[in-house]
Amino acid sequence: MAAAQGKTNWFAIWISAAVVVILVVLGGLVVFLNNQATAPGATPESNEIFDAETGAITIGEGDDVVDVFVDFQCPACKNFEEQFGPALEQAAADGAITLRYHPIAILDRYSQGTEYSSRSAGAAVCVASTAPELYLDYAAILFENQPAENTSGLTTQQLADFATEVGADDAVSCITDETYKKYGAAQAKSNEISGTPTVVLNDTKLDLTNDADFKKLTDLIS
Repeated sequence: MAAAQGKTNWFAIWISAAVVVILVVLGGLVVFLNNQATAPGATPESNEIFDAETGAITIGEGDDVVDVFVDFQCPACKNFEEQFGPALEQAAADGAITLRYHPIAILDRYSQGTEYSSRSAGAAVCVASTAPELYLDYAAILFENQPAENTSGLTTQQLADFATEVGADDAVSCITDETYKKYGAAQAKSNEISGTPTVVLNDTKLDLTNDADFKKLTDLIS
């Protein structure tokens, strides 16, 4: 009996080893899938207006630099653009400021799984990288047709049709292929943006609910 108890249970050892291997494989698969979900995807090329590294579409050459991070699914971004967009763009055109727009994606959870936030940001980047002079026109039409939150949003074909409408035909295939769909989320992450619109003045983030910060912005465009 004592000799029997001393025998090695190879079956149990092999089962334990197999379980360990399976857990390691599953762990690797989870890491791979997470990396795929957060990968930046294709990177566009920079041009005279668009900086692919920072995600900024730059207008004007003034001393004060205003960065505006927008999500085309965001109602507050639409309100901001209606209230401040024309004045900011005029200040940039007049040489009073350098205006840098950043299309990002943080609101995919509000489009019933269609990732409208990411698709619309990617579409805007398609326009910025192929017809940068038409970015403002394209952004304006996206805000004019902004879908309500918690709906499926606009289709990718509609986003492409808007590009045709503003004359950015070279961006159409880029949009329909969803080439830069991951770019907006990657930019939001790299710039540590968790809410939109986010406005940064000379590298300092403004709190537009604070009277002093609000005045800093309005003083630039008054």
